[in-house]
Amino acid sequence: MITLVTGATGFVGSHLARMLVERGEHVRVLIRPTSVLAAIDRLPVERTQGDLRDPSCLEDALRGVRCVYHVAADYRLWSRNPDEIYQSNVAATRNLLEAARRAGVECFIYTSTVATIAVPRSSLPNEETQASLGEMIGHYKRSKFLAEQEALKAAASGLPVVVVNPTTPVGPGDWKPTPTGQMIVDFLNGKMRAYVDTGLNVVPVEDVAAGHLLAAERGRVGERYLLGGRNMTLKEILDTLAAVSGQPAPRLRLPHVVTLAAGYVDDVISRILHREPRIPLEGVRMARHKMFVDCSKAEREMGFRSGSVDEALERATRWYVGNKYARVSCRGCPDRGRTAWI
Repeated sequence: MITLVTGATGFVGSHLARMLVERGEHVRVLIRPTSVLAAIDRLPVERTQGDLRDPSCLEDALRGVRCVYHVAADYRLWSRNPDEIYQSNVAATRNLLEAARRAGVECFIYTSTVATIAVPRSSLPNEETQASLGEMIGHYKRSKFLAEQEALKAAASGLPVVVVNPTTPVGPGDWKPTPTGQMIVDFLNGKMRAYVDTGLNVVPVEDVAAGHLLAAERGRVGERYLLGGRNMTLKEILDTLAAVSGQPAPRLRLPHVVTLAAGYVDDVISRILHREPRIPLEGVRMARHKMFVDCSKAEREMGFRSGSVDEALERATRWYVGNKYARVSCRGCPDRGRTAWI
């Protein structure tokens, strides 16, 4: 039997594909003709070309497939054409769900995001927190919210769908890199002179991949599971990166109103110069709220465990340095923990 992974050339998807191969599964990956294959270049997987936005390619991709891991997503905080994000995240998910139903797959794991849960509440949000589309900031979050609704509707109508909501994964192998990875790269290259008072739940990327496997084995159909680790302020994240890299952490904390003003100015300049904003307004607006969550459900029901976030940041630093994303010496990185992909 075959396992299909979408998004296998991405950060989480590549780790998941690797784990599935190591378990001895026949892994098929659906990739676009334009996909950069560095993350799976030497991985023994069956490759099939196609685009999730085109339903005609999905019948062949799903032939003989027992389980689908739909990890692919358009993770951008800015786009010249926001409709592209909705097509990649909402329409593509709907297409794959419908094709999986026709193919009779036995399990479907949909990779959502913490953003659909981590909204301002009086207590820590968890999987029972009901957010609304109006609470989603920006096109990425809105598109993932709508896509998650498609997955939950499919589960309610009988398709064996389990939803996982990773928080903020960090670690090696972030080739693109993701917006979070780019923040780490900017820090390592000395480009972060200040910080804002915000926070994230951070988790090793390897544990997020393992959480997908647990969802297939132990997750309940129609349920959501936060795959998270440690709630950390941005200052705590930067201080940890400083300790492992030797790069000094910024001391200046900017008020949100200053970063918002800078974002608006950068947006105007970017439109004039026809370039991507260096300070995406969506990212600035998101930073006004600490995305802290309670991840205990996945631990109780699936046995999910998060490893050390500090060590994951060490592995990320070693990997970025080893792959020439950053120019620091990484003198603070001890040779311990999981091996980075260098």
